[in-house]
Amino acid sequence: MKRVVVKMRKSATKLEVAQALRLMECRNLEARFVNHPDGCMVVAEGEVRDLSWLEDLAGVEEVVETKSAFPLASLDVRTTPTTVSLAPGVWIGGGEVAVIAGPCAVEDRDQILTTAESVKASGAKALRGGAYKPRTNPYSFQGLGSEGISLLEEARSLTGLPIVTEVMAPEDVEWLLPHVDVFQVGSRNMQNFSLLKTLGRVDKPVLLKRGMMATIDEWLQAAEYVLAGGNSNVILCERGIRCFEKRTRNVLDLSAVPLIKSLSHLPIVVDPSHGTGCRNLVPSMSLAAIAAGADGLIVEVHPNPEKALSDGDQSLTLSEFALLMEAVRQLASVLPGRAKEEVLCSSASVA
Repeated sequence: MKRVVVKMRKSATKLEVAQALRLMECRNLEARFVNHPDGCMVVAEGEVRDLSWLEDLAGVEEVVETKSAFPLASLDVRTTPTTVSLAPGVWIGGGEVAVIAGPCAVEDRDQILTTAESVKASGAKALRGGAYKPRTNPYSFQGLGSEGISLLEEARSLTGLPIVTEVMAPEDVEWLLPHVDVFQVGSRNMQNFSLLKTLGRVDKPVLLKRGMMATIDEWLQAAEYVLAGGNSNVILCERGIRCFEKRTRNVLDLSAVPLIKSLSHLPIVVDPSHGTGCRNLVPSMSLAAIAAGADGLIVEVHPNPEKALSDGDQSLTLSEFALLMEAVRQLASVLPGRAKEEVLCSSASVA
């Protein structure tokens, strides 16, 4: 099925946009209006043999025809890589390596503040931790909830690091909006379409983890839900997929990195912690991900992994994280196409 994306000029009036929508629908095209920072777009689906009538409409800047199931995420509509700002001076994409690190879950005040200060000392530019935890077992630690959010805010005040945390339900988005800087969508919620639609209506970055059994196309179509809602600040995260292998928690699909780069303009980060489930594998897979072209990493870090309430086996200690960061800087400095400035780091963790 072919799709047509009509990019409207920033100066286009509401009447001109409405006229484009009406004329498309008159030609049996299913058209949809999409807000965009560079000017609104109209995405239509159906057979179009001649695009000249669209190109001649008032207010139209460009018409793009694509067969992609995820047109807004595709390179057909945007040919330059997207850079997503997490906070002033903190971004993902653009050639630098953004490293996200921190505890799987916010457990108590001392744990999150100690971690935040340590990862900042290692070069961190943002803080992420789980206040709400989707766990396979209903009796496992589910997070501190609103108390965890308050502790994250205290850590932000102490260190200046912006907050990245997971949101689990559409109804949580509104109240979390003033408290967090980046919403994370976990693997289990990748196809929670109500949540994706809600996040499409907010003006904050969304870090979208790949579903544990999702294909690349399913993952990109999930991102399309957020983009179609008008939120262009989407970051993809490869966190491993399920396989028959039992030695590792998941199979980290690093081929997804260059493949995504060939299909989409969206930035992509890699989670070697969930991708392997083994602390000793995290450093090597982190470096491999950067060599493959990832825009960043999400690495779980804990002051005392042996006593962690969740994911201790895959969490680095504070000193191990510092050593990893030095290795990341050294590798990024010699890779072609990487910015030579200081490597960005964001502190975080959430499944």
